[in-house]
Amino acid sequence: MAGKKQELPVSGEPLAAVESPMTDTIEKKKKKKKKSKKNKHAEVEVPQEVVNNGEELSSKEKKKKRKREEKEMEMEMEKEKKKKEEESEVPEKKLEPEASNGGGGESEQKVVVTGKGVEEAKYAALTSFAESELPANVLDCCKTFQKPSPIQSHSWPFLLDGRDLIGIAKTGSGKTLAFGIPAIMHMLKKNKSGKGTRNPTCLVLSPTRELAVQISDVLSEAGEPCGLKSICVYGGSSKRPQINAIRSGVDIVIGTPGRLRDLIESNELRLSDVSFVVLDEADRMLDMGFEEPVRFILSKTNKVRQMVMFSATWPIDVHKLAQEFMDPNPVKIVIGSEDLAANHDVMQIVEVLDDRARDQRLIALLEKYHKSQKNRVLVFALYKVEADRLERFLQQRFDIFCS
Repeated sequence: MAGKKQELPVSGEPLAAVESPMTDTIEKKKKKKKKSKKNKHAEVEVPQEVVNNGEELSSKEKKKKRKREEKEMEMEMEKEKKKKEEESEVPEKKLEPEASNGGGGESEQKVVVTGKGVEEAKYAALTSFAESELPANVLDCCKTFQKPSPIQSHSWPFLLDGRDLIGIAKTGSGKTLAFGIPAIMHMLKKNKSGKGTRNPTCLVLSPTRELAVQISDVLSEAGEPCGLKSICVYGGSSKRPQINAIRSGVDIVIGTPGRLRDLIESNELRLSDVSFVVLDEADRMLDMGFEEPVRFILSKTNKVRQMVMFSATWPIDVHKLAQEFMDPNPVKIVIGSEDLAANHDVMQIVEVLDDRARDQRLIALLEKYHKSQKNRVLVFALYKVEADRLERFLQQRFDIFCS
């Protein structure tokens, strides 16, 4: 058996292919290779954005479109705003520089007047007091001046016509008479001459006692020939004399915000008849923290009133206050510049000294400028106690009268 070959039967039919696991795997590998070769030619790298059914691409395009639309809308809005501003632009009247006759010398000042209808002929600046055609008793306080100062000549035509006004001018420019004369005419027209009642018609707010007294002196002198009475109220002094004066009847009240509020809250002062209101040095008033008392006081005045606001500068807080309490179209007069600057008509010398050296320096300055005792000297102190000490010190040293 071992040495013999086994012969298989031979038939005329071909042998059937015999499949085995090995042949099956080989065939599969060949098929895969063929498919991979075909796919290599057809494969193209497709961006991820397109693969995700175009969702990411469309969202980005939408964002871009929105941005474009927003930019176009903004551009259109800006164009419309510019058109509206051009159409409703307030007329501005720029005037040639004028020579100031108030203060420490003549200096050329630029004058800019803005507001509704400022170019009308009736609002032309005055060149003389006679041109105002005011009564002689009203102009009696102006007889020592040659002509109106720039702020007076430009503001009087508007104020005498009943317009609300904002005046930007430096200290010493004649602001007090700029609003004082129109205030007197306002009261005379309301038949208040010589007949004092408990309720005043004119109110002037001042940030400090010193300025209030200064305004009161000017308005008392100006109102006396017209039979008008005024009172100055401020803190740091007894209320009783001020209350007695109010009760006796006054036409004009000049005061600081704190004391005015006290008198209003105690029902000693009623402002329901006040139809002419002045805020002098409004910027300084707000800087000193008087915004809330000022708003309270203004709310107690007559709703039908003429408002005048004077300020050395024009900060945003003053602008907001004007928008709230003034006519929507007030006249604005700028003498010089709106920027904060020292008065160039006054020579100012600043010396930084040790506390112990101040008294000796004050003596040296008084000996230099007050030797003839013809000049009037004003000495400021920070506190009332210090002012009293300086008064005693100077009286002992120079035997001079201090007030």
